[in-house]
Amino acid sequence: MAEVIRMPRLSDTMTEGKIVSWNKKVGDKIKPGDVLADVETDKATMELESYNEGVLLHIGVAAGSAVQVEGILAVIGKEGEDFASLLTDAPKAAPAKEESSASTPAASAAPTPIVPAEANSSSDDRIKASPLAKKIAADKGIDISKLSGSGDGGRVVKKDVDLYTPTATSSTKASTAPVINFVASGEEGHTDIELTQMRKTIARRLSESMYNAPHFYLTMEMNMDNAIAARNAINEVSPVKVSFNDMIIKACAAALRQHPDVNSSWMNDFIRRNHHIHIGSAVAMPDGLIVPVIKFADQKSLSQIAAETKSLYTKAKEKKLQPAEFSGNTFTISNLGMMDIEQFTAIINPPDSCILAVGMIKEVVVKKANGFDVTNVMKVTLSSDHRSVDGAVAASFLQTLKKFIENPVTMLV
Repeated sequence: MAEVIRMPRLSDTMTEGKIVSWNKKVGDKIKPGDVLADVETDKATMELESYNEGVLLHIGVAAGSAVQVEGILAVIGKEGEDFASLLTDAPKAAPAKEESSASTPAASAAPTPIVPAEANSSSDDRIKASPLAKKIAADKGIDISKLSGSGDGGRVVKKDVDLYTPTATSSTKASTAPVINFVASGEEGHTDIELTQMRKTIARRLSESMYNAPHFYLTMEMNMDNAIAARNAINEVSPVKVSFNDMIIKACAAALRQHPDVNSSWMNDFIRRNHHIHIGSAVAMPDGLIVPVIKFADQKSLSQIAAETKSLYTKAKEKKLQPAEFSGNTFTISNLGMMDIEQFTAIINPPDSCILAVGMIKEVVVKKANGFDVTNVMKVTLSSDHRSVDGAVAASFLQTLKKFIENPVTMLV
């Protein structure tokens, strides 16, 4: 019996997905594990695998179009099987152009399959590769023409790029930024940039957060002299290099354990106080912001946190994060200190009640008993949802965080 393939929910915030390309065409035989299409979600571009066996009878969404979760993508069944009755729940997307297998009026009255352009070859150098493989290769600076494909007909797929190790003599293409052609002086011009699924979701969720959650902000300055000394000592023995951000993650987790009201979510009819501590750490990407999550951060050592964050950040930049790795956060950190930002405010990342904006560490001159000296300080700003966190609660949390940051030994015992 024919089976309908629907758009799966590939992340907790996903409402629709965009078909980047179809890797199979109508009439192809399908087996479990075959990659049907590359799908762009709000978090990453992912391969849509088939769990069915049969023949691809129908494609319901054109490449380049978006469809809502649970919308009809395709139909797989036996060759020649009637599937018209399965298409009553049409996808909410721009209809794809269909081609009839016969030219007679009688034939055109029946459901006709969509025959998209062949996705196995590129338009420039005719390299057989999936769009996802091309994207990852470009991000890594890999010349995709050097790869051997393991897909159908020698097609290069994501796995081939992941396993590729360039040799010393291999030539690679560096990824380049889009070129903007500026017009002559006195002429007007503009470039319209199509919204990615990630950018759409960022706009929607942060708009909802900003206008639904009554934000208030508390800023505190922290002395970083002991933290700098402690980090230097830790990195002499740690198997993984520990960053200041790793130390802030650990300090926040320890402070949240003492202030569970901050580790909460507003649920409209009630406040959910989370017993576990999952710290989201925002990462900037060309398409937008993604937040990998360090789960049970309070139970991990600094070296464990450092190793995990490094792995997650790499996956995020290569668009390899799995849904479980960017969901479930109970508190979020946004750090722009490495970009020389002294202080800023951040919009709360739902479903959290709070987000900590971290600025740069800078030297300042201070007056001491015997004159003047130089010390290192860092400013942090806590954005809180006033529906679930009161001002005094947020201030008390920052005081505890300050103690851990200014005396790192206390968060390690």
